Amino acid sequence: MSCSVMGQLVFPSENGHKVWEDQTFIKWRKRDPHVTLRCHESLEGSLKYWYERNKVNFLAANSAVWNDDAVHGALDSAAFWVKNLPFVKSLSGCWKFFLASSPKMVPENFFDNSFQDFDWATLPVPSNWQMHGFDRPIYTNIVYPFPLDPPFVPEENPTGCYRKVFKIPKEWKGRRIFMHFEAVDSAFFTWVNGILVGYSQDSRLPAEFEITDYCRPFGPDSENVLAVQVFRWSDGSYLEDQDHWWLSGIHRDVLLLAKPPVFISDYFFKSDLAKDFSYADIEVEVIIDNSQETPKDNVLSRFTIEALLFDTKGWYESDSCADLISSKVANLKLNIKSTPLRGFHGYLLSGKLEAPKLWSAEQSTLWTRTNGIVALLASAMHLNPAYNATPNLYTLVVILKDASGNVIDCESCLVGIRQVSKAPKQLLVNGRPIIIRGVNRHEHHPRLGKTNIESCMIKDLILMKQNNLNAVRNSHYPQHPRWYELCDLFGMYMIDEANIETHGFDDSGHVKHPTLEPSWANAMMDRVIGMVERDKNHTCIISWSLGNESGYGPNHSALAGWVRGKDPSRVLHYEGGGSRTSSTDIVCPMYMRVWDIVKIANDPEEMRPLILCEYSHAMGNSNGNIHEYWEAIDNTFGLQGGFIWDWVDQALLKDTEKGKHWAYGGDFGDIPNDLNFCLNGLIWPDRTPHPALHEVKYLYQPIKISFLEDALKITNTQFYETTNEMEFSWAAHGDGVKLGSGILSVPVIEPQNSYGIEWKSCPWYTLLSSSSAEEIFITITAKLLHSTLWVEAGHVVSSTQVQLPIKGKLAPHEIKTKDGTLATETLGDVIKISKENAWELILNSRSGIIESWEVEGVLVMNKGIFPCFWRAPTDNDKGGSNSYLSLWKASKLDSLHYITESCSVQNVTDHLVQIVIVFLGVSKGGEAEKVLVKVEVVHTINSSGDVIVSCNVTPQPDLPPLPRVGVVFHLEKSVDQVKWYGRGPFECYPDRKAAAHVDIYEKNIDEMHVPYIVPSECSGRADVRWVTFQNKNGFGIYASIYGGSPPMQMSASYYHTAELDQATHNEDLVKGDNIEVHLDHKHMGLGGDDSWSPCVHNKYLIPAVPYSFSMRFRPITPATSGQEIYKTQLQN
Repeated sequence: MSCSVMGQLVFPSENGHKVWEDQTFIKWRKRDPHVTLRCHESLEGSLKYWYERNKVNFLAANSAVWNDDAVHGALDSAAFWVKNLPFVKSLSGCWKFFLASSPKMVPENFFDNSFQDFDWATLPVPSNWQMHGFDRPIYTNIVYPFPLDPPFVPEENPTGCYRKVFKIPKEWKGRRIFMHFEAVDSAFFTWVNGILVGYSQDSRLPAEFEITDYCRPFGPDSENVLAVQVFRWSDGSYLEDQDHWWLSGIHRDVLLLAKPPVFISDYFFKSDLAKDFSYADIEVEVIIDNSQETPKDNVLSRFTIEALLFDTKGWYESDSCADLISSKVANLKLNIKSTPLRGFHGYLLSGKLEAPKLWSAEQSTLWTRTNGIVALLASAMHLNPAYNATPNLYTLVVILKDASGNVIDCESCLVGIRQVSKAPKQLLVNGRPIIIRGVNRHEHHPRLGKTNIESCMIKDLILMKQNNLNAVRNSHYPQHPRWYELCDLFGMYMIDEANIETHGFDDSGHVKHPTLEPSWANAMMDRVIGMVERDKNHTCIISWSLGNESGYGPNHSALAGWVRGKDPSRVLHYEGGGSRTSSTDIVCPMYMRVWDIVKIANDPEEMRPLILCEYSHAMGNSNGNIHEYWEAIDNTFGLQGGFIWDWVDQALLKDTEKGKHWAYGGDFGDIPNDLNFCLNGLIWPDRTPHPALHEVKYLYQPIKISFLEDALKITNTQFYETTNEMEFSWAAHGDGVKLGSGILSVPVIEPQNSYGIEWKSCPWYTLLSSSSAEEIFITITAKLLHSTLWVEAGHVVSSTQVQLPIKGKLAPHEIKTKDGTLATETLGDVIKISKENAWELILNSRSGIIESWEVEGVLVMNKGIFPCFWRAPTDNDKGGSNSYLSLWKASKLDSLHYITESCSVQNVTDHLVQIVIVFLGVSKGGEAEKVLVKVEVVHTINSSGDVIVSCNVTPQPDLPPLPRVGVVFHLEKSVDQVKWYGRGPFECYPDRKAAAHVDIYEKNIDEMHVPYIVPSECSGRADVRWVTFQNKNGFGIYASIYGGSPPMQMSASYYHTAELDQATHNEDLVKGDNIEVHLDHKHMGLGGDDSWSPCVHNKYLIPAVPYSFSMRFRPITPATSGQEIYKTQLQN
C-alpha cells in the first residue's frame, strides 16, 4: 500500500475507510514478531551484559517508588534496560504531545519535520497520557466503555499526537535501522521525517518497523523527527476487554536498533532431556535476515553461524571480575543434514549438554538418576550465598560471522534446562508433579498506570517469593520483557497469556463472539503468535494461554493448533468454554467451589490435572475459606493448585483537596464504570501487604507440621529441594506465657518426605509435663540459613502452631466473689454502683445501658454494654443480586434499633448486684415496628469489680444468617492501648485465621485499623480469650470469655460501624468521639470464593437460632494485668 493511500486512510474523507475500524487490517509494514534483540557487538560484550544484568536481589526493591517520583523512575529504568548495548538506543524521555478529541481533529501534517510544535505540551515516554492530566482513566470489568458495535468505535476517539527528535550515532553508519515500539495502546501510525512508516495494533506486544531508508545521514548534526498518532479506541479494543483500567499511549519504551545488512533476526532454544536426566540434547533454530542483499545468495556460502552455552553460576564466586568465556559448557554445531521443520526456513544448530543443572521455581539443584533412583545433590554450594539459592540458568549466545571469522552480529538470552510434561491427572516439571501456589498479576502502578519500573517489578517478585508464591499468571496479556527475565532469575512458574479478552460480548444477544467470526481469526492468531514468538525462550513459562473470558469457538481451536505445533514443549491453557475443552491441557476453572473441583479430580474419565486459573477473590476484607481449598488440594490426587485473584489493588493515585488518595472506578468521572471492582489485591497499590497475605503465606508454605497421637510430624512438601538450607526452632506457650524455646534438631528431610519426632523425645516434653496451663501451644518455625536473591538469611519460610490436647476435662470458667462491700444507690433513672476509691459504674435503669464506668476516678467506658448484630458490609457481603446485604436489608437488619422492654434490679447484697435487662431489637422504617430479635442481658456486678454479662439471644427464625452476635460498647478516646490473648497479631476472622497464632499481643487503636480503600468491617481478631483496654497510665477495662463460652471475636476502632458503612474511601473516615469495641460470641465468615454471590461456607454462617453466652468485665489498673485476672477464673 502506498504512502499516499495510507495518508487517505489516516485522514479519511466523509466516506473514507478507517483502518482502525477494520478487524482484518491489523498491521502494515510491521516486521514479523521475534525474541527480544540485544544487537551485541561481540561474544565478550554479550557475556558482560548478562554478568551485570543478572546482579539483582531484594535490595533493589528498596528503591521502588509509588508516588510522583515514579515518573523519573520509569525513564531511569528505560535507560537502564539498554545499558551496555552499543547498537540499541532508548528514545525514552520528554516528547512533544498534543491530544486531539478525535482523529478528525488531529493537527494537519503534524508529522512533517517543518511542523511547529512549540506550543504543544510535553509528555514523558513511556507513559499513559491519562496519568498526566490528559483525558481520563476508565475502569470497567465486563462492559465496553463504548457502544458494542464491532468493529466500529466512537467518533469521539481521543487521539494522541507525539513528536520526538532523534539522532543516529555515527558509529551506526552502514547498518540497518529499526524502530521498535515495545507496546502502544491501542493502535497507532508512525512516521519518520514525514514519511509514513507503518501501522500496528495489540496494546501489549511490540511493533517494529525498518526505517533505514527514511533516516537522514548519520552523525550528531543530522536530526530526524519521529511522529506517532495513537488512537484510544480501535477495532483492536474489542479484543482487549480485560478487567482493568483503560489507559492509552506509548506505555513501554521506544527503541532504535541497529543491525548489519545480514543479521540474526530470531532464534528458538530447545532442550530434550534424557530419561535419566544425565544429559540434554539442545538445539537452536536461527533465522537470518538477508532480505536487503542482492543477489540473495545462500547465507552459508558467506557466513557461519555459531551458538554457545555458558554456565552463569560460576560468575559470582568472588568479587573479582569473572573469566566469563571459560564458563562455556556447550558448543552447538550447524546441523545441515537435519530434516527441516515444516514451515521453518532457518538454520538448526544442535549439541549435547552433560549433567545439566535443571531449572525449577525452587532453589538450584543438580539432578542425576542412577538405577532409576533420583538423587538430589546440592549444587554450587561454594558460591556466594546470595546466588546459591537461585534457579539454574545458562546464557545462550548466537553469533553470525563473516568468511574471515569476524563477528557480524551477536544475540543472547538466558535459558534454562527443564522439562514440562503430562501424566494422568498431573502436570510434571522435570519428571515430578508440582503444586501451583500462584497469583494473577496485572501490570499496575498507582502513579504510572501500565508503565513499568525495574525496582517495582522486583518488589512484586520478592514479595511473592517471601510469601511462598511460586507461580504467576500474566493476567491477561503479555507483560514487560524484563518481567520474564526476572521470573527466570528469581524462580517463578508462569502462564503467559495472549492479549485477548472479549468478556463484554457475553451479555450481547445481537453480536457474535469474535471467536465465532472468521473475520476476527487473523487478529486473534496474530496476538497469540506475537506472544509465543517474543517469549519462547523464557524458561519460567510452563504454559501458554489463549487469553481470558473470550468464549469458545473455531478461532480458539485454530489458535490451539498453532501453539501446539509451534511449541509442544509446554502445555496449553484456556478457561473459556467451560475450562474443559480440547483447547486446554489443564482443567482450569475459575471460582469453582471446593466440592466441585474435588468431584472433577475424582472423575475417572478426566485425565487432565485441575489448576484453578482464578480463585479466592481478594476484594477488600476477603479470602475466607481459602484454607478449605488447600485442604482439598493437599489431599486430592489431580488437584495441583491455583492462582488467586489477584495480586494488587488496582487503585490509581488522584489529587484531591485533602491530598492524594487511592481512586477507583467512577472517581475520575468515568462512565460507565465498575466502581471498586478493581480492588481485588492481596496488597495495596504501594505494595503494602493486606492481612490476608499472611494466610496465603501460611497455606502456601512448603513445610507442614502435624501433631499425631504420640509424635510430631514434619513434612517437606517441596518436589526438588531438601531442608538442608533451613533451620528449625520451637517455642512452647501455656496460657500465653512462654514456657521455653530452642533450636529443633531435625535431619535433612528429602523432598516429599516426612520426619517424625516421638513426643517424649521432644525438647519441650519435660516443660509441658509439669505445666499447669489450661492451653498449651507448640510453634515450629523453619528459617533460611543463608540469604537468597529474594530475602535475607533468617527469613521465616514456614511457621505452624499446634495446640496440644487438653489435660483432663475443662471446667467452666468462674470467679470466686472476693470480700468487699458494694455501695448501691438509685437516683431517679440512674443506678450507681461503686466500691470506695476503686471504681464506679452508672447504669440507666430505663435504657439498661451503662452510661459511665470509672476506674479510680478515671472515666474509661462512656457507653455500653448492649447487643449488636450488624457489621459494616464487606465487598463480599454486597456482591450479587442475592447478596447477604440484600437479605439483611430485606429483613430490616440494617435498620435495627433497640427498645428496652424491661430493666430490673433483682438481687442486691453487700457483695453483689444483679440487673436484668430485656432488649427488643426492632426495625426502623415506615411499617409498624417488628421485633426481629429479643435479648435478655443479665449484669452480675460483684464487689471485686467483676461484671459478668450473660446474654440470651432469641432471633426470629425466618431471619437470614446474621452478621454477628455479640455486644458493643464505647470507651474514652484515651483508652487506646489494646492487649489481647488470642489470634494475631494481624487481622483475622473465623474463616481466615489459620496463619494467626494464639499468643498475647499488644497494639494501639490506630494500629488495629486496616485501611481498606473502601471501608468495611475490619480490624477483627479471632479466638480472643481475654483483652484489656488501657490508657497510657494503665487504667482501663478488662474483658474475657466466661463460663463455658468459647473464645470471641474482638475489634476496636475510632471508626464506628456506621462510619465504616457510609464512607466510600478510607480517607473519608472521621474518627468518633470515642472508641467502639465489639466482642462477638459469633461472627460470620468473610467468604471469598467469589465476590458476586453469597459464598460464606455453611460452618461460618450464623443461623437465626437462640444463642447464650457470657463475658467477664473488670476494671484494670497499672497494678494488675489481663493475664493475672484471667488466671483467677481458670479452674485447674
